[in-house]
Amino acid sequence: MNRKHTYLATLILLLSVGLLLSACSSSTSTPAPATSTENTATTESIPTERTLTDAVGNVVKVPANPQRVLASYLEDPLVALGVTPVAQWAIGEGNTQGYLQKQLANVPPIDSTLPYEAVLNTNPDLILMDSAEMVAGDKYAQYNQIAPTYVVGKKQNNDWREELLTIGDVLGKSNEAKKVLVDYEAKAKTAKDQLQQQIGNESAAALWVTGKNIYVVSRNLSSGDVLYNDLGLKAPAVVEEISKSGEANWQAISLEKLTDLDADYLFLINSTEQSKEEITSPAVWQNIPAVKKGHVYDFSADSSWLYTGAIANGQIIDDVLASVLQK
Repeated sequence: MNRKHTYLATLILLLSVGLLLSACSSSTSTPAPATSTENTATTESIPTERTLTDAVGNVVKVPANPQRVLASYLEDPLVALGVTPVAQWAIGEGNTQGYLQKQLANVPPIDSTLPYEAVLNTNPDLILMDSAEMVAGDKYAQYNQIAPTYVVGKKQNNDWREELLTIGDVLGKSNEAKKVLVDYEAKAKTAKDQLQQQIGNESAAALWVTGKNIYVVSRNLSSGDVLYNDLGLKAPAVVEEISKSGEANWQAISLEKLTDLDADYLFLINSTEQSKEEITSPAVWQNIPAVKKGHVYDFSADSSWLYTGAIANGQIIDDVLASVLQK
């Protein structure tokens, strides 16, 4: 073969091998990492707030994860959901809801009238109002300037179950709220069955005794809701009658009506310095079957009997069982 042709053939062969190796090297190299548009989009799409409509029609932009919640007189559902408020409802000089102080011992009080400056000083990022009455007039606009303000119910004495579910939704804790309700209903049913086996269809009443007046709990509100609806105890005729005459949780009962109170069990919420024996010693109490049978049980005003909610009602159930089923 001609030397020149041999040289050219060899050169062409070497060039071909070089190109082939270069191509293989390029095809097996690790590509530069690409920016994940999917992850970026996911991060950027996490909402910082949600737009909700409250019970009275206000459109509220609620923080997606509120950290400083002010919910005066709604502390029970907040605590049940594992949320600690920035301040707690109080009357006068720190008279707070005693039954919640284990959970709220370090939470400062705020006056129940919610003065503007006091609310401002709590630096809330969300304000929950129990009822429309609390934001009457221009109050809503004032509070809403401080932080997004959501009205939970249209009126006082809202259904505590619906209230809990609503607050759970506002706080992004709907599942937790449902779990609280499931647990409460199970507890109430177990207690109801125990009472039915022990005392059958006997009646009960709750009386709140102060220095000036005696009040009876309403048939379907506060601790009355627990006694008669959750625990299935019978409401005396006097309780049924008085409950129809007003919408308050607790309504005054006259001495005349007190003598007609046909209750087999009596739960006294004592706001006096007297003992239950001193309270029930006057003749006006002596016709009550519970007094005759020694079925009178007293609790302090710091107990949960004057309130309502999953925590308050759970404590009332505990009190009833400990009293009625005591050996």
